[in-house]
Amino acid sequence: MTEVRFNVVQAGPHVSVQDAGRFGMLRYGVPASGPMDRLAHQAANLALGNLATAAAIEISLGGLVLDCVAGQGMLAVAGGGFVVTVDDHRYGSWSVFPVRAGSRVTIRPGPWGSWAYLAISAMLETKTWAGSAATHALSGLGGGKLSAGDVLIGAASRVPSAPATLPCPVLARPRAHLRVVLGPQDRFFAPETIDTFLGATFTLTDAYDRMGVRLRGPALPPNAALTMPSEPILRGSVQVAGDGVATVLLADHQTTGGYPKIATLLSCDLDGFAQLRPRSPVAFQAVTPAQALQISRHHATATAR
Repeated sequence: MTEVRFNVVQAGPHVSVQDAGRFGMLRYGVPASGPMDRLAHQAANLALGNLATAAAIEISLGGLVLDCVAGQGMLAVAGGGFVVTVDDHRYGSWSVFPVRAGSRVTIRPGPWGSWAYLAISAMLETKTWAGSAATHALSGLGGGKLSAGDVLIGAASRVPSAPATLPCPVLARPRAHLRVVLGPQDRFFAPETIDTFLGATFTLTDAYDRMGVRLRGPALPPNAALTMPSEPILRGSVQVAGDGVATVLLADHQTTGGYPKIATLLSCDLDGFAQLRPRSPVAFQAVTPAQALQISRHHATATAR
């Protein structure tokens, strides 16, 4: 096994190290973090024979430029339709390719998607916190955000070979029609407000980070005083503030909150939602809890395939 080393030449905002997440600690006020697009993160790792949960680099629309300064190995990229160049060779996202000392790897946003994942063959050497390399953006705890001058080291377990293209599954594409289960505080909203939520088209705003994204659209005013106690919050919660503005909570969401949640996105729709860009339209469709279970099981089967 040999070592491959990279210097970070440029890294956009929100480019960070992410493994599968920091689980079992919400009770202590610690967010799970982990990848915004969990399927793409797993795919990039598995394409190289890594564990699906292994640490990889999450790349935002700001892009990433790396110089390989020592060794040789294989890289895989999956996620949004980003454009990858290695020296004079151009690849799409969802590809596997070799690198050697002297290579420059550039990953930039392409025609669609907000996040891409770069996996390095075998093990990426990284810091951990509370047993996980998942980076919490606000605190920086975990593997950390990347910036120019950082060094990445991986143990290259595979001999570089010819590039390969991964099939990009349909379910990895951005998802604008989102299925939700109403509640748990839909009782705080008048029936006509619920109808508005399910019948209107909203757009993602630029108020978008790893904690969540605010939506622009019709106001969804709660019809009662906001006196509910703070309670646990889930990834995918659609939380509505007192001004009627909805926010969809994402990977770095806070662990508790006192605003009412009008609905909760199905977990299997969240990866596709995360790949939408600001100003993308979205619409919501209510399903029952029983339907949500059936949809989620079908999605799990399709993902495994």
